[in-house]
Amino acid sequence: MPALLAALLLGGAPMPAAIGPVERPNVLVILADDHRYDALGFLGHPFLKTPHLDALAARGAHCANAVVTTSLCSPSRASILTGLYAHTHGVTDNYNPPADGLVWFPKHLQAAGYETAFVGKWHMGDTDAPQPGFDHWISFRGQGTYFPDGRGTSRKVPQNSDGMLNVNGTQAPQRGYITDELTDLALDWLGKRQGERPWLMYLSHKAVHSDFVPADRHRGTYADAPWSPPPSFHPTDAPTGARPRWLRDQRNSRHGVGFAYNLPQSGENAAGGNVADENAFDLAAYHRRYCEAILALDETTGRLTDWLEESGQAENTIVVYLGDNGFQFGEQGLIDKRTAYAASVRIPLLVRWPAAIPAGSTVEQTVASIDLAPTLLDACGVPWPEDTPCDGRSFLPLLKGEAAEWREAVLYEYLWEWNYPHTPTTHAVIGERWKYVRYHGVWDTDELFDRHADPHETVNLIADPAHQETVTRLRAELFALLAETGGETLPLKPDRGVSFPWRRPDGPPPGAFPARFDVPSEPPAASVPAWVRGVETAEPSPP
Repeated sequence: MPALLAALLLGGAPMPAAIGPVERPNVLVILADDHRYDALGFLGHPFLKTPHLDALAARGAHCANAVVTTSLCSPSRASILTGLYAHTHGVTDNYNPPADGLVWFPKHLQAAGYETAFVGKWHMGDTDAPQPGFDHWISFRGQGTYFPDGRGTSRKVPQNSDGMLNVNGTQAPQRGYITDELTDLALDWLGKRQGERPWLMYLSHKAVHSDFVPADRHRGTYADAPWSPPPSFHPTDAPTGARPRWLRDQRNSRHGVGFAYNLPQSGENAAGGNVADENAFDLAAYHRRYCEAILALDETTGRLTDWLEESGQAENTIVVYLGDNGFQFGEQGLIDKRTAYAASVRIPLLVRWPAAIPAGSTVEQTVASIDLAPTLLDACGVPWPEDTPCDGRSFLPLLKGEAAEWREAVLYEYLWEWNYPHTPTTHAVIGERWKYVRYHGVWDTDELFDRHADPHETVNLIADPAHQETVTRLRAELFALLAETGGETLPLKPDRGVSFPWRRPDGPPPGAFPARFDVPSEPPAASVPAWVRGVETAEPSPP
């Protein structure tokens, strides 16, 4: 097997003869890691160029408001593959394995006659073993590694593995840069297929997961590119509501700009000023490295779409490009993901299918990661099995530009992790206009954002008297969504891995207690909202 891998990397994937058209579409899913929604050239990024992803959007549909239902690698990947919320599929962190018997949607395609292949990052449990539903399998343990010799990183990433690949049950060494190599292996399988059965290729990239390492050919491309802190870099209170205390606390943590990854801090935006350390964390430089690592994702996506054209299969192949979650670069004073804020939950979602989807179209409705599996089965003419649960729904009519009813809102959930204790258990209702965020198990304030008027989520409206009816309605809708999908209890999994509870003694100070909870012992009834006084109020049923 190593000889095969070496041959692939030295000579590239073989180009097949054109395969005749099939009645059912082929499916190519390209899943990126931590690719945030706006890191695309056609959306006006200040310096990142993504011509191949731009072309994919121009020739298909851009789902402009796509979100994940859990912004964390393993739970999100499980939701994409099952169509289920995390509380349903049970994968709630990056360490504990999925339950036996969980069904991945490729198994349904496989049963319907599709040839199926998985290439890349699995990252559910400490395994790289072949999974049910895939005829062909190539993966690695945990996070994998960008280069087998580990070069280019500034820190040790938890769950990074040793550069070995599991190829249909046989161990083989990784030879080169992981984004290129996974693409080579995907093209090799596609090029060697025989017959006219429809196929699914699920290409699951490591990139662009931190610690970001670009390909050697891209290193330094954006070294001099400008970067400015986002509008929410310094969260501020407003008369309509304070920002949560946990948010201010997290600024001085592994996932905050004041002690990012628990490294020495450098750069003009770090608390404490510049630090003379070659491994110091500089948020601007980190963002540039992120963008440089995306360049290989863009190039290899172009290689795959070029192959489809040259093999005569482009017309009837559904190509999906999406991220498993977003990534924060200073939004709300944070890095990483996990939160319900926009930079964390919003993802790129591009879908091209020339035979059915109008080129250059935009889907404005809020579609979610749990919707991809039922959408692909719908497009392939494969009914969702009645004995298999599904929380998502097909958005194929939206992709085709057809008039169709759509959900009012989608549920977001994140469960507190022992490994990263600075983000609380979070539930949110994300609708077309409103986002209501409820924090569980902490004495803190919740949040309400107007997504239209405040896209950067800088003003918390939770205490605004004008919006109390909206708060009440969305809180009721949150619990209705949990009840409908069996999410009224919280799963508790064993603590695994390493915990990072550290703070800098000289870093950003802790947050103050939410001022809106400070009320006189006998407040005038008219001056305090009913829900603050503790008076029971009728809660309307969600629409």
